[in-house]
Amino acid sequence: MKQKTNVTERISDRVEQILLELGENVDRDGLKRTPERVEASLRFLTKGYKLDIEKVINGAVFDAEYDEMVIVKDIEVYSLCEHHLLPFYGKCHIAYLPNKKIIGLSKIPRVVDVFSRRLQVQERLTTDVAYALERALEPKGIGVVIEAYHLCMMMRGVQKQNSSTITSCMLGHFKSDSKTRNEFLDFIK
Repeated sequence: MKQKTNVTERISDRVEQILLELGENVDRDGLKRTPERVEASLRFLTKGYKLDIEKVINGAVFDAEYDEMVIVKDIEVYSLCEHHLLPFYGKCHIAYLPNKKIIGLSKIPRVVDVFSRRLQVQERLTTDVAYALERALEPKGIGVVIEAYHLCMMMRGVQKQNSSTITSCMLGHFKSDSKTRNEFLDFIK
Protein backbone atom coordinates (compact mmCIF):
# COMPACT_ATOMS: atom_id res chain seq x y z
CA MET A 1 0.00 0.00 0.00
CA LYS A 2 1.55 3.30 -1.02
CA GLN A 3 1.96 6.12 1.53
CA LYS A 4 -0.22 9.13 0.77
CA THR A 5 0.46 12.61 2.09
CA ASN A 6 -3.12 13.80 2.33
CA VAL A 7 -4.39 13.33 5.90
CA THR A 8 -7.90 12.61 4.62
CA GLU A 9 -6.64 9.81 2.41
CA ARG A 10 -4.47 8.39 5.19
CA ILE A 11 -7.47 7.80 7.46
CA SER A 12 -9.31 5.86 4.78
CA ASP A 13 -6.12 3.93 3.98
CA ARG A 14 -5.83 2.94 7.63
CA VAL A 15 -9.47 1.83 7.73
CA GLU A 16 -8.80 -0.28 4.64
CA GLN A 17 -5.81 -1.85 6.40
CA ILE A 18 -7.96 -2.65 9.46
CA LEU A 19 -10.52 -4.35 7.23
CA LEU A 20 -7.77 -6.39 5.60
CA GLU A 21 -6.38 -7.35 9.04
CA LEU A 22 -9.86 -8.54 10.02
CA GLY A 23 -9.81 -10.88 7.00
CA GLU A 24 -12.23 -8.91 4.86
CA ASN A 25 -12.17 -8.52 1.11
CA VAL A 26 -12.11 -4.74 0.61
CA ASP A 27 -13.02 -5.18 -3.07
CA ARG A 28 -16.40 -6.79 -2.44
CA ASP A 29 -19.46 -4.63 -3.20
CA GLY A 30 -20.46 -3.85 0.38
CA LEU A 31 -16.96 -2.70 1.38
CA LYS A 32 -15.71 -0.88 -1.71
CA ARG A 33 -16.34 2.61 -0.28
CA THR A 34 -16.39 1.68 3.41
CA PRO A 35 -13.01 3.27 4.24
CA GLU A 36 -14.21 6.63 2.89
CA ARG A 37 -17.57 6.30 4.66
CA VAL A 38 -15.88 5.43 7.97
CA GLU A 39 -13.59 8.42 7.61
CA ALA A 40 -16.50 10.78 6.93
CA SER A 41 -18.37 9.30 9.88
CA LEU A 42 -15.40 9.71 12.25
CA ARG A 43 -14.85 13.29 11.13
CA PHE A 44 -18.51 14.09 11.84
CA LEU A 45 -18.54 12.27 15.19
CA THR A 46 -15.40 14.10 16.36
CA LYS A 47 -16.12 17.56 14.96
CA GLY A 48 -16.25 18.94 18.51
CA TYR A 49 -12.45 19.26 18.51
CA LYS A 50 -12.75 22.01 15.92
CA LEU A 51 -15.53 23.92 17.66
CA ASP A 52 -14.94 26.87 19.98
CA ILE A 53 -17.42 27.43 22.83
CA GLU A 54 -17.39 31.23 22.45
CA LYS A 55 -18.18 30.94 18.76
CA VAL A 56 -20.92 28.39 19.44
CA ILE A 57 -22.53 30.64 22.07
CA ASN A 58 -22.01 33.57 19.68
CA GLY A 59 -22.88 36.32 22.15
CA ALA A 60 -26.25 34.80 23.08
CA VAL A 61 -25.83 35.65 26.77
CA PHE A 62 -28.26 38.36 27.81
CA ASP A 63 -28.79 40.56 30.85
CA ALA A 64 -31.94 39.56 32.72
CA GLU A 65 -33.44 39.98 36.16
CA TYR A 66 -34.79 36.43 36.10
CA ASP A 67 -33.58 34.54 39.16
CA GLU A 68 -35.48 31.24 39.11
CA MET A 69 -34.14 27.92 37.91
CA VAL A 70 -33.82 27.39 34.16
CA ILE A 71 -33.89 23.74 33.05
CA VAL A 72 -33.32 22.20 29.65
CA LYS A 73 -33.88 18.47 29.86
CA ASP A 74 -33.81 15.45 27.59
CA ILE A 75 -31.02 16.78 25.37
CA GLU A 76 -29.97 13.87 23.17
CA VAL A 77 -26.32 12.91 23.59
CA TYR A 78 -24.32 10.81 21.14
CA SER A 79 -20.62 10.29 21.68
CA LEU A 80 -17.80 7.80 21.20
CA CYS A 81 -16.13 6.04 24.10
CA GLU A 82 -12.45 6.91 24.00
CA HIS A 83 -11.50 3.44 25.23
CA HIS A 84 -13.14 1.33 22.51
CA LEU A 85 -14.38 3.84 19.91
CA LEU A 86 -17.87 2.50 20.42
CA PRO A 87 -20.89 4.79 20.81
CA PHE A 88 -22.59 5.82 23.98
CA TYR A 89 -25.89 7.64 23.89
CA GLY A 90 -28.51 9.03 26.21
CA LYS A 91 -29.99 12.19 27.66
CA CYS A 92 -28.47 15.25 29.27
CA HIS A 93 -30.35 17.49 31.70
CA ILE A 94 -29.05 20.95 32.57
CA ALA A 95 -30.23 23.53 35.07
CA TYR A 96 -28.81 26.85 36.16
CA LEU A 97 -29.69 29.64 38.54
CA PRO A 98 -29.16 32.92 36.70
CA ASN A 99 -27.04 35.66 38.18
CA LYS A 100 -28.35 38.56 36.08
CA LYS A 101 -27.53 36.64 32.87
CA ILE A 102 -29.41 34.10 30.79
CA ILE A 103 -28.36 32.20 27.69
CA GLY A 104 -30.27 31.56 24.49
CA LEU A 105 -31.90 28.19 25.09
CA SER A 106 -30.66 26.65 21.83
CA LYS A 107 -27.08 27.32 22.91
CA ILE A 108 -27.30 24.83 25.78
CA PRO A 109 -27.68 21.73 23.54
CA ARG A 110 -25.04 23.18 21.23
CA VAL A 111 -22.58 23.30 24.12
CA VAL A 112 -23.41 19.67 24.87
CA ASP A 113 -22.68 18.79 21.23
CA VAL A 114 -19.28 20.51 21.32
CA PHE A 115 -18.09 18.14 24.02
CA SER A 116 -20.03 15.02 23.01
CA ARG A 117 -18.59 15.17 19.49
CA ARG A 118 -15.18 14.14 20.77
CA LEU A 119 -13.67 10.88 21.94
CA GLN A 120 -15.00 10.97 25.46
CA VAL A 121 -15.82 9.42 28.77
CA GLN A 122 -19.18 10.27 30.26
CA GLU A 123 -17.70 11.62 33.48
CA ARG A 124 -15.56 14.20 31.66
CA LEU A 125 -18.39 15.08 29.28
CA THR A 126 -20.58 15.92 32.28
CA THR A 127 -18.01 18.19 33.92
CA ASP A 128 -16.88 19.81 30.65
CA VAL A 129 -20.45 20.90 29.91
CA ALA A 130 -20.98 22.22 33.46
CA TYR A 131 -17.76 24.23 33.59
CA ALA A 132 -18.20 25.65 30.07
CA LEU A 133 -21.66 26.95 30.96
CA GLU A 134 -20.39 28.23 34.30
CA ARG A 135 -17.67 30.25 32.54
CA ALA A 136 -20.14 31.65 30.01
CA LEU A 137 -22.92 32.57 32.46
CA GLU A 138 -21.32 33.00 35.90
CA PRO A 139 -24.56 31.66 37.42
CA LYS A 140 -25.38 31.18 41.07
CA GLY A 141 -25.26 27.48 40.37
CA ILE A 142 -25.41 24.87 37.68
CA GLY A 143 -26.34 21.21 37.55
CA VAL A 144 -25.68 18.71 34.77
CA VAL A 145 -26.93 15.11 34.80
CA ILE A 146 -26.30 12.64 32.00
CA GLU A 147 -27.83 9.19 31.72
CA ALA A 148 -26.31 7.09 28.96
CA TYR A 149 -26.04 3.60 27.52
CA HIS A 150 -22.58 2.42 26.51
CA LEU A 151 -22.22 -0.02 23.64
CA CYS A 152 -18.80 -1.01 25.01
CA MET A 153 -20.72 -2.51 27.97
CA MET A 154 -23.67 -3.74 25.94
CA MET A 155 -22.05 -5.37 22.89
CA ARG A 156 -18.77 -6.61 24.36
CA GLY A 157 -17.12 -7.03 27.72
CA VAL A 158 -19.77 -7.61 30.40
CA GLN A 159 -22.60 -7.57 27.81
CA LYS A 160 -25.19 -5.94 30.08
CA GLN A 161 -27.75 -4.52 27.67
CA ASN A 162 -29.99 -2.91 30.29
CA SER A 163 -27.35 -1.06 32.29
CA SER A 164 -27.24 2.71 32.14
CA THR A 165 -24.70 5.06 33.65
CA ILE A 166 -25.69 8.28 35.43
CA THR A 167 -23.19 11.05 36.05
CA SER A 168 -23.67 14.47 37.57
CA CYS A 169 -21.79 17.69 38.14
CA MET A 170 -23.24 20.16 40.61
CA LEU A 171 -21.69 23.60 41.02
CA GLY A 172 -22.55 26.58 43.24
CA HIS A 173 -25.97 26.39 44.88
CA PHE A 174 -26.62 23.00 43.27
CA LYS A 175 -23.69 21.60 45.24
CA SER A 176 -24.08 23.54 48.50
CA ASP A 177 -27.88 23.66 48.82
CA SER A 178 -29.67 20.30 48.93
CA LYS A 179 -33.06 22.00 48.37
CA THR A 180 -31.89 23.47 45.06
CA ARG A 181 -30.27 20.21 44.00
CA ASN A 182 -33.37 18.19 44.91
CA GLU A 183 -35.67 20.60 43.06
CA PHE A 184 -33.59 20.06 39.91
CA LEU A 185 -33.52 16.29 40.37
CA ASP A 186 -37.31 16.21 40.95
CA PHE A 187 -37.89 18.16 37.71
CA ILE A 188 -35.87 15.71 35.62
CA LYS A 189 -37.42 12.49 37.01
